[in-house]
Amino acid sequence: MPGKDAPEKPEKAADERPAGGLLEEAPTTFLEPATHGDGSSETDPAPDSDSLATGRPRRSRPPRQAALQLKRLDPWSVLKLGLVLAVVLFFIWMVAIGVLYGILDGMGVWDRLNGTYADLVSGETPTGSPLISAGRVFGLAAVIGAINSLLFAVAVTIGAFVYNVSADLVGGIEVTLSERD
Repeated sequence: MPGKDAPEKPEKAADERPAGGLLEEAPTTFLEPATHGDGSSETDPAPDSDSLATGRPRRSRPPRQAALQLKRLDPWSVLKLGLVLAVVLFFIWMVAIGVLYGILDGMGVWDRLNGTYADLVSGETPTGSPLISAGRVFGLAAVIGAINSLLFAVAVTIGAFVYNVSADLVGGIEVTLSERD
């Protein structure tokens, strides 16, 4: 309204940095460091030469700590992260299959298996393509890896839904965040 001044927001201290608005959205418990009988804190570092060697000034106060609860996982972001991890795991799977195939090929295992198969099926004259070849091995491994990747992404997304329901019942996971020393 004209003529009315908007309420001023209190100024924040220079050393406070907002963490994406997370601390303003939920109640937060600040934990104080434990003190000994002589008044010294467990987090008070003893004077040492490390602060002189690193060039960083020694902290005059203990690091701040905040206890937060993880109450909800966004299923869409979990699905996206699951898909990225599934692609990475697919490539790791294919490299592992390639290494294993190369080792067994170097040992002559595939030649023996193909020879035994040819002897059992066609008698004395080998005809047709070998039973085990690089194309068949990598093709089958790619199909199995793609199915596993899809199942992994779906499983972590369903896990996010299950976590959200469970967190509504019991309150989620409590996490304590702290500044670095």
